[in-house]
Amino acid sequence: MGDRLQLIQSVECFSPYNEQEERDKELILDYLRQGDACFYRENKQAHISSSGWVVNPSHKKVLLAYHNIYESWAWTGGHADGEMDLLSVAVKEAMEETGVSKVEPVTKDIFSLEILTVDGHEKKGVYVSSHLHLNITYILEADDGLPIRNKADENSAVGWFDLEECLKEVNEPWMKERIYQKLLYKMRYLAY
Repeated sequence: MGDRLQLIQSVECFSPYNEQEERDKELILDYLRQGDACFYRENKQAHISSSGWVVNPSHKKVLLAYHNIYESWAWTGGHADGEMDLLSVAVKEAMEETGVSKVEPVTKDIFSLEILTVDGHEKKGVYVSSHLHLNITYILEADDGLPIRNKADENSAVGWFDLEECLKEVNEPWMKERIYQKLLYKMRYLAY
């Protein structure tokens, strides 16, 4: 329970950048205050996930994976699955999904938060109903000279993209316009 309270405090201290973050922050806090159930995907309506916005050391490139479910280039991330240290979830998922051997946080603070809709889909032959990801994002760093590889059960490609070019590769309009543009803006103007 202590870890959940620490996460609640971190989310409470997070300063929203825009109206989307402000409104989503309140909903995420509502779920967190209800107990631990939101940390498990067995909570079929909404559950916690964590993403990594992985940049190179100069912060001029971002590491993206071509996700099979969304048929689009996207950030890395995944379900909490009971883990309440969401920064470690973001780091672990970035390494698993890209093959990069070392990923470090730029800061331990929350970089962004958002509630993401996940359309119904098949995963390992089983239908997963539409639901929400209560997502916490961290800015991470990896050396763009390290080897990368895809994770065949989740993505079909992994690559580094110039910050100015990465949006051209994203096929999901809402993610491109509402989330990734926000992350790029924060990187440019909020001293990351």
